[in-house]
Amino acid sequence: MPRIHCPEALSPGRSLALPPGPARHVQVLRLQPGDEVTLFDGRGGEYAARVERMGRSEVQVRVGAHDPVEREAPCAVHLAVGMPANERMDWLVEKAAELGAASIQPLLTAHGVLRLAGERAAKKQAHWQAVAIAACEQCGRNRVPPVHAVEPLVAWLAHRPAPPAEEQRLLLAFAPDALPLGALRRPGASFTVLGGPEGGLNAQEEAAARAAGFQPATLGPRVLRAETAPLAALAGLLALAG
Repeated sequence: MPRIHCPEALSPGRSLALPPGPARHVQVLRLQPGDEVTLFDGRGGEYAARVERMGRSEVQVRVGAHDPVEREAPCAVHLAVGMPANERMDWLVEKAAELGAASIQPLLTAHGVLRLAGERAAKKQAHWQAVAIAACEQCGRNRVPPVHAVEPLVAWLAHRPAPPAEEQRLLLAFAPDALPLGALRRPGASFTVLGGPEGGLNAQEEAAARAAGFQPATLGPRVLRAETAPLAALAGLLALAG
């Protein structure tokens, strides 16, 4: 059954016109009145629904029973990434949402190829958020991870508060004092994982990350691509959390 994200608050028995994005989704699927869909609004669980009416640009649905099912990860893993170039950031966002990332923070870094600011950055953020929504529709998640606005790494680090006791901050690096990911397990912890772009972080950025409480961690001796390393860390941490 098709799963469609609706940003409006849903409730059983409500009849509503879907917003333009979800309505286009229904039309692309060529659904007809009487067809069933699953809706989720990101506030938890999902809803059975039935298409009531199809217009040229409007889709009316009747919301049915709420199922409180959750398919979230056992711990919160937030990804902060120096944006890889071309379509690789799209791929990173899609797979991070599928794997269960709690949020995604795109960062401008000294060695990063992708440079975004102003209206272009806002459009990219909206595009990546749509990629995350589509990934959640496909994989069964009922809570969409936010893709935050693009920020320069140093500014992002500067306004972060000291980490709370339950948060562990990890810097993906080949530093001599980097510990294997498996040695960093802390049951019930939340994690923020910082990864660099194609050229990695420079010395000043690594120093700023350490000063903000990020502990160097390694995924092994191989050099992973900028879009691969955060996803490998995400999958590894979720596997450790069980």
